[in-house]
Amino acid sequence: MLDVHLLFYLTDYTNQALRLCLGTKTTGAEFGAVSALSINHDCSRLLCGFAKGQITMWDLANGKLLRTITDAHPPGTAILHVKFTDDPTLAVCNDSGGSVFELAFRRVMGMRSCDSRCLFSGSKGEVCCIEPLHAPPDFRDHPITHYSLLAMASLTKILVIGLKPTLKVWMTFPYSKSDPSSVPQLAWQFVPVQKTVNPILAFCKGDTVHFLQVKKEETGTIHVIKQRQLHLSCDIISLSWINSRTLVLVDSHEKLQVVDRPSQEVLETLDLEQVQLVYNSRHFKSLATGGNVSQALALVGEKACYQSVSSYAGQIVYLGTKSAHIMTLRNWRERIDCWLKQEHFVEALSLAWSFHEGTAKAVVGLFGDPLKRKGVVSDKMVEILFQFTEYALKKCPEQGKIQVMEQHFQDVVPVLVEYCLLLQRADLLFNQLYAQLVENTVAKGVFLESLESYIVADRLGHLTPPIMRDLLAHYHDNGMMDSLERCIVHLDVTSLDIQQVVRVCWENQLYDAMIYVFNSGMNDYITPMEKLFAVIVPTLKEGRSLTDEDVVMGNKLLVYISCCLAGRAYPIGDIPEDLVVQVKNQVFEFLIRLHSTDSSEEEEVFPFIHTLLHFDTREFLNVLAMTFEDFKNDKQALEYQQRIVDILLKVMVDNPDFTPSQVGGLFTFLARQLAKPDNTLFVNRKLFDQVLEFLCCPDDDSRHTERQQVEVLLELLQVGGVVQFNEERLLTLAEKAKFYQICEFLYEKKHLYDKIIDCYLQDPLRKWEIFSYIHNLLSMPGYSPEEKQTVKNKARQHMQELITLDPSKSADLVLFHFVDEVQQIISELQDDQILFKFLSCLLEPREGPHSESLLPVERDLNELLLDLLCRFAPHQLLSFLHTSQHYRLEEAIQITEKYHCNEARAYLLQKKGDVQGAFAVLLETLNQKLCLLTAETDGGVEGENRGQNKDEEDSESTLTRVKDSLNDIIVFCHQSCQNLDQPQRESLWFPLLDSMMASQKQVKGHNAKHISDVLKELTMEVLNCMSSFISLPAIIQQILQDPVYGRGKLAEIQGLILGMLDTFNYEQTLLETTTSLLNHDLHWSLAHLRAAVTRGLHPRQDYCNICLQHYKRRQDSAEEIIVFSCGHLYHFQCLQQKNCGWGSAAEVQQRWRCYKCSSSQGGRSGISSEPKRSRSTSLAQTHLTSVHHDGGAVAHRKKVFVEATLDLQQEQSWDQIRSLYQGPSRLSILSELSHGHSHGKPAF
Repeated sequence: MLDVHLLFYLTDYTNQALRLCLGTKTTGAEFGAVSALSINHDCSRLLCGFAKGQITMWDLANGKLLRTITDAHPPGTAILHVKFTDDPTLAVCNDSGGSVFELAFRRVMGMRSCDSRCLFSGSKGEVCCIEPLHAPPDFRDHPITHYSLLAMASLTKILVIGLKPTLKVWMTFPYSKSDPSSVPQLAWQFVPVQKTVNPILAFCKGDTVHFLQVKKEETGTIHVIKQRQLHLSCDIISLSWINSRTLVLVDSHEKLQVVDRPSQEVLETLDLEQVQLVYNSRHFKSLATGGNVSQALALVGEKACYQSVSSYAGQIVYLGTKSAHIMTLRNWRERIDCWLKQEHFVEALSLAWSFHEGTAKAVVGLFGDPLKRKGVVSDKMVEILFQFTEYALKKCPEQGKIQVMEQHFQDVVPVLVEYCLLLQRADLLFNQLYAQLVENTVAKGVFLESLESYIVADRLGHLTPPIMRDLLAHYHDNGMMDSLERCIVHLDVTSLDIQQVVRVCWENQLYDAMIYVFNSGMNDYITPMEKLFAVIVPTLKEGRSLTDEDVVMGNKLLVYISCCLAGRAYPIGDIPEDLVVQVKNQVFEFLIRLHSTDSSEEEEVFPFIHTLLHFDTREFLNVLAMTFEDFKNDKQALEYQQRIVDILLKVMVDNPDFTPSQVGGLFTFLARQLAKPDNTLFVNRKLFDQVLEFLCCPDDDSRHTERQQVEVLLELLQVGGVVQFNEERLLTLAEKAKFYQICEFLYEKKHLYDKIIDCYLQDPLRKWEIFSYIHNLLSMPGYSPEEKQTVKNKARQHMQELITLDPSKSADLVLFHFVDEVQQIISELQDDQILFKFLSCLLEPREGPHSESLLPVERDLNELLLDLLCRFAPHQLLSFLHTSQHYRLEEAIQITEKYHCNEARAYLLQKKGDVQGAFAVLLETLNQKLCLLTAETDGGVEGENRGQNKDEEDSESTLTRVKDSLNDIIVFCHQSCQNLDQPQRESLWFPLLDSMMASQKQVKGHNAKHISDVLKELTMEVLNCMSSFISLPAIIQQILQDPVYGRGKLAEIQGLILGMLDTFNYEQTLLETTTSLLNHDLHWSLAHLRAAVTRGLHPRQDYCNICLQHYKRRQDSAEEIIVFSCGHLYHFQCLQQKNCGWGSAAEVQQRWRCYKCSSSQGGRSGISSEPKRSRSTSLAQTHLTSVHHDGGAVAHRKKVFVEATLDLQQEQSWDQIRSLYQGPSRLSILSELSHGHSHGKPAF
């Protein structure tokens, strides 16, 4: 610590005793304020850095000044950091100039000295934080310590260097973007990662903490691995490790945050405002030496508090202006006791359990061994459970409503039960805690009721006898019998008093619990059945109707029998494997008993089977059917199966006590068993005949029963169960019962395929399958021609019925198999609607092998369909005319004219080439709709019975039709005008314009203004569209000659003319803009081309790339030299020898290609080959002539530029550009595109 006189005070914080006082006032006056401190790892030396740049070393054993270092770094800078390394002879310091220096301490002949070495210069980036790697005592021998690593944080990046054995930079890492005023932070920590312990460097600048794992490879190199980042929403000014999993951060608002690194969870937040943290801004600005620091470093110094925070051995010391504060993590016991002091027992138990399971964060003071940890924490949790129990009993309200007391214990007792079971301490729960709770009656009841959820969830399976007794008594006294039954069936039977439980269950009709006790406790599976039979037999025997309780009991009995026969325990679980066969045999023996144990003389034989059949025949037979599914090779089980079937037949057949429906259920069950492929049942012939008679003679109208009988009979037929039966008799029965599937099966055996068609047509459920059947039979091999012809004749007889059933599938069938009989089939159809649907399907376009096949008299068929379309679906006419080509044009025009289908007629006239005729039809249609519109608006004035809303709706509907008609005629005019001359175009557009202008004067009525405005908009649309084909003066002249507009004021047509002028102005502006853009593009292209042509050339070397000789081979001769844009240089003669030119040799200037580049691109080309654009062809091939003179003087060279020309590739590019701009303008292209789009919709 340091006082205002700059004296050092070394204190023992445990007893607040002063140990040493270092320095004098003279030292403070000479060196300035202390700006940095560092103590070595054995606490024997203290390094002090001063604001004026000096460094001193003190002996902490006696307070002696050992060294004063004044030349370790440049003068005029303050010491920001001074740090010992793990080597006591080596330290590092960082000054306000941003430089880092190594201090090596020596002692020779009793003389102490210090050598300084610059590790990082501030001119390359100012370092404002350094942190050497300190190994804890347990890791002094870690391999990484041999490198003496040092982390440095500049304003832009992080560096990790090794000081030993030689200085080396191991890693640099730049910051992400952050606030320039953010303070860089560094902190080392040895952390276990994947069974190895390696140092991790945590660093940050701003709100993101980065983690770098540093490890030594086997090769001796240092490998840095980037770990997951930690993002916070604050500006961090201090970063410290408090243990290997936990960091402590301080933000710019002086909020301390404890963060768990693996989970990145903020565990606690603490306000440090009362600490009054000391900042190092004065030293970062180097005020003591004149403030000669950069603005960036001074800005960072505003938040710097490096020398005010120190961490060691799980403690962090924060230096305030008036006091020092030590922050440390509480150990696990202290954290639990903190909750206990506040009487928050639930939170304390939750925290203790997290310690027990190893999921807690920032844990201090627990064993690493899981067994030892769990043992210690378990003891503490037991202690808390006792305290919680005592607290609950003590704090229980003695007076008030019983509900208040119950709620009080419901907040406590389930917690006690939960943690006792988690700790597997049922003995503690039932012996000690229950002994305390039983003193309070309410607490006892809540405890016993809270056990239910754990018992049902199978977390608690064994209860002590006293607890079981109290449980039975409490649930019985409070009428909680359902809950009691649920508990019993989940408890270990050895913990039950069987006699007491059975008595309680029988008295309260807890049959599930009773069955469970008999089954699990005594391996008795028969007694529960006897007791259940005893409950339902009297009601059935007396013939009374069953009550709801009887129905529940009977269903419970059936489910119990089914479980026993299937090897499952009731109500949950499975029967032990060694008892499965035994239990199944016992149940069968019980069911086939001739008489019950306490039978009377009036009892019928086989009473148990009798009872089950009378209760629910179908469900009992279903139980037996499921049981018989498991019988494979078990001889004993098969014997039981045959025996039960014989008993069922004996009991039910010819017994008036059973209804025909019940007997039918037996026959259905029996038929299914007989239909199995591995059937072993034997039924006599007479009984089998009875089964078939029943299956073919349903006695009720239930379609479900009928379908079930058909399915069973089909199964019998398919496995050959009726081989000995009279098929004729069976067929007669099936036809009588309308079992068409049975008939189909029998007809197919007799090859009577034509009769199967009748079966399909008569079967309401399968009649739509007849088309697939006919098609498959006529298409597939395996059938004789006679059989196919028979089926074809049958289908032909029922063709009208088939077409009525499904016209589409019938059309497919006709196309495939009856294409020659189409005309006859159509002539037989009397209903025009059905004929229309059939023809529509028959003539629609198809894909596949029959898509191109032509029907006979197809033109007649198409014209017939066209006639039907005009009558029944006129909206589909145009679509049909567009897609179909198989009709005669004149006949089609006559048909559409007959039915007044004007749009279709106009299309046909246009297709014929009669443009004026088509236009006249469309114009007539438009005029009719305009007349209707004006008539409706006029009628709105005179009519008195029609409402105004209805008039408006009618007008809007008619107006919509007018718009559609006008759009059609505009599209027609656009399409037609492409091939017409000017007078013909005017003959189309002017009548249309006249019709639209004339209609405006005829509009009257209350809605006249709206209709008139819409008509004006439509007229404007016509003018816009026709302006593309007719000149503007001609249009204006036509308007002015119109009698409507020829007299009166000009204001009436002002809107039309102004609209046309606006269109003209728009097009003029578009033309000018487009011309300007084209001129700009042309100038840009020519400028770039000229720059490329006039670019200078620079050869790569001074020798020819063919002969490899210097370009001046002889001093006395003049040679031409050719240089290419790729930089290669050649002699003229060398290129001639290699045939690297193209064009006529007689030309004044021959063109050349680079020999070397063309060879590397696939060989030399001949003279006639087309040159490729690459670096081998120059943008301007320059010929140089070198002339040498003798005469005793030093030879000199003169380079003459012969000519600069474009090569062939460049000329082709220039021709393309020139031809592009000599062609049609882009404006004309845009116009063509707009006209092309106008075929589908109006241009404007």
